[in-house]
Amino acid sequence: MQQGPALERRLGTADAVVVGLGAMLGAGVFAALGPAAAAAGSLLLVSLAVAGVVATCNGLSSAALAARHPQSGGAYIYGRERLGPGWGWLAGWAFVVGKTASCAAMALVFGAYAVPAAPRVAALTAVLVLTAVLLSGLGPTVQLTRVLVVVVLTALALVVVGALLGGRATTAGLTVTTGVTAGGVLEAAGLLFFAFAGYARITTLSEEVRDPERTIPRAVPLALGLVLLVYAVVAVAALAAIGPAGLASAPAPLVAVVQAGGSPALAPLVRAGAAIAALGVLLSLLAGVSRTVLAMARTGDLPSGLAAVAPRTRVPARAQLAVSAAVLAVVLAVDVRGAIGFSSLAVLGYYAITNASALRLRPEERRTPRWVAVLGLAGCLLLAVALPVASVLSGAAVLALGAVAGAVRRRVRR
Repeated sequence: MQQGPALERRLGTADAVVVGLGAMLGAGVFAALGPAAAAAGSLLLVSLAVAGVVATCNGLSSAALAARHPQSGGAYIYGRERLGPGWGWLAGWAFVVGKTASCAAMALVFGAYAVPAAPRVAALTAVLVLTAVLLSGLGPTVQLTRVLVVVVLTALALVVVGALLGGRATTAGLTVTTGVTAGGVLEAAGLLFFAFAGYARITTLSEEVRDPERTIPRAVPLALGLVLLVYAVVAVAALAAIGPAGLASAPAPLVAVVQAGGSPALAPLVRAGAAIAALGVLLSLLAGVSRTVLAMARTGDLPSGLAAVAPRTRVPARAQLAVSAAVLAVVLAVDVRGAIGFSSLAVLGYYAITNASALRLRPEERRTPRWVAVLGLAGCLLLAVALPVASVLSGAAVLALGAVAGAVRRRVRR
């Protein structure tokens, strides 16, 4: 491998939308819906709407910045260019650390659904296999993601059919009850934000997108809108079938939904869909984190050897191997629910820097009103502090460690 070859622009609008769908579909429905229902209760749909609004603001800010800075790295590049190297470093640190935890969580979700008797072994195997796919080039990666998206949408359609057509669904689970607090709604929204954060994969791959100034602003809101619609339909069906208490207590919420809906024969198919959904999210996460590592290595914030691009496949092979090795290590010790909370806080910090960077766009560079970035920034900060206390404390400590490490590194370099 050499430093010379550049990444190749292969992705059109449809491909970019598929990448975003592959990153978002599955994470929230199969991993975050239960904890969110425990926090928000009967107001789960309100939390979903709040998370969707914040994600939409972040997506519009990301799309505008990606059109001006069509390079791998996402908010790491935006923070460096618009706010300064320190903010860029912190955004890159938050993304890499948070998404590494997300990768481990998705690998374990796959293991839990696919091989319940040995989930960690299955998780480790999944990381190794998907790493091999990613190293083979971006074309096979997008093709596999397209197949995974179709399978996941089919599985979610079965959930809705099983929940609503089994003859047992009622409106009781959709009725607003007492005992739910505003803090609970915001906490659930912060957990559900974990499900929407996948659209960043479109912007972190922007160096591999054709005509990024037009493609990315189209792909991001389209992918977000489709995912929000799917999540809303699934959430309504789940609440009608087993209610918020059932969702909160079930280890596999959507399997419980089809069983309670009177369609137990669909449970194995839903389990298979959950496993495949986790694979799709894991695939896109591994690709996105490696591109951010590539960008940080190019500027010297990470070892320069990680900036190498393989001449034949045009992928950041060294960065990909480093990211996969870190994920394998985390899989051995991570807890899925804790990883979701920690990842949510880190990613909310990442997007807060994205919105702050968007506020520095000149009027002629803007694609949306300035208040969109203001609302996105305020929403990220509000959802971050509303997360479970353990997630806030651990995430804040890791972000502070990253900020100190970045400051020391810059001082040494000077």
